[in-house]
Amino acid sequence: MNGYSHDKEALLQRMRRVEGQVRGIAKMIDDDKYCIDVLTQVSAATKALEAVALGLLDDHLRHCVADAAAQGGDVAATKVAEASAAIARLVKS
Repeated sequence: MNGYSHDKEALLQRMRRVEGQVRGIAKMIDDDKYCIDVLTQVSAATKALEAVALGLLDDHLRHCVADAAAQGGDVAATKVAEASAAIARLVKS
């Protein structure tokens, strides 16, 4: 069971909203809208995806990493390394 299972519907709803935003951006480009307006919408979609990512990361830390830490040993080390790599990817983007 994944850490986000309890919040799955909310995550899916957010992702559908992001999907709609991205389709809207494509339509703006197709309609030759002003570039600053398109960039504003790209920024909004990016922030929405970042919010989803941070929520997933929080759930991962609270559920998966916490459970692994309780087990200790290699399991804990693996989950911490996995979380650190995910954080590094988020920071780079």
